[in-house]
Amino acid sequence: MTLQAILFDMDGTLVDSESVHFNCWNDILAEYGIRYEEDEFCQRFSGKATVEAAKEVVSHYNLAISPQALAQRKYDYFSEFVTTHLPPLMPFAKETLLAVKQSGLKMALVTGSARDEALPILKGYGFYELFDCVVTKDDVVNPKPAGDPYLLALQTLAINPVNAVAVEDTNTGVTAAFNANLAVIAVPNKHTLNHDLSKATTQLVNLQEFLQWVQNKL
Repeated sequence: MTLQAILFDMDGTLVDSESVHFNCWNDILAEYGIRYEEDEFCQRFSGKATVEAAKEVVSHYNLAISPQALAQRKYDYFSEFVTTHLPPLMPFAKETLLAVKQSGLKMALVTGSARDEALPILKGYGFYELFDCVVTKDDVVNPKPAGDPYLLALQTLAINPVNAVAVEDTNTGVTAAFNANLAVIAVPNKHTLNHDLSKATTQLVNLQEFLQWVQNKL
């Protein structure tokens, strides 16, 4: 393997945004008299597409709103919220991104979030310019766990999957990378430690370990 590119997930991998997603969901669902505990919600929904989470909630509570409409409310609420409340970075995220950029490897951001959710975070931290391409759920017909987002990123970078690696934290993300024939490094967070990450090539503790893995490949 000649490593030429790294494709990063965002939520739960680079930014600790699961709590922000949870709080936004809870604010919206409070209008329906629904409240989740954070651990329960994140373990159940981390990595799932917003519309899939909305389908589960609408079905379970028999809500008088379509899943698509509920998901759109969540997208709008979150994108506005993060313009003034950036989620904290995951440990070693900034150092890892800067080191990978300096190494000359190509970098892509491949996220299951909507573009309006992702860009305020990437631009707020000054990360947007680091990436050679950014793929969101809005850019594909079939988002994660389908391999389409990663295939689009590889096509945009003009990189063969055998020369790239993905970094993910959830079963959904690992499956998406696997479906695109990518090697995938799983770096789970506290909410995804119990996810099935068996399709990952390797599982590491944090992004510092991942950076060491990269440096050993160069």
